[in-house]
Amino acid sequence: MERGRHRPQQETGECTEIGTWLNGGDDAVEICQQLQMSTSTWFRRRRQSGGIRVTDAKRRRELERERVQFKRMVANQALDIDMLKVIAKGRS
Repeated sequence: MERGRHRPQQETGECTEIGTWLNGGDDAVEICQQLQMSTSTWFRRRRQSGGIRVTDAKRRRELERERVQFKRMVANQALDIDMLKVIAKGRS
């Protein structure tokens, strides 16, 4: 089987699709073979996604990006404060 990278939205969509097929009475092994994925990959993705929807996965990724930006801003502010303290000590 060829290895490939998937976006979280694709993985969540595939898990939802497989769940729909399973509710219809299909076999998990056959479904995974149709999607060219191993059953262990599907179980891992299902466990990681926790049953979230594609839109929720997109929103989560956006929030993670915002969090990284805020952390960077706070770090820069802390450096600015430290720099100003050093400058203030030098003037006294």
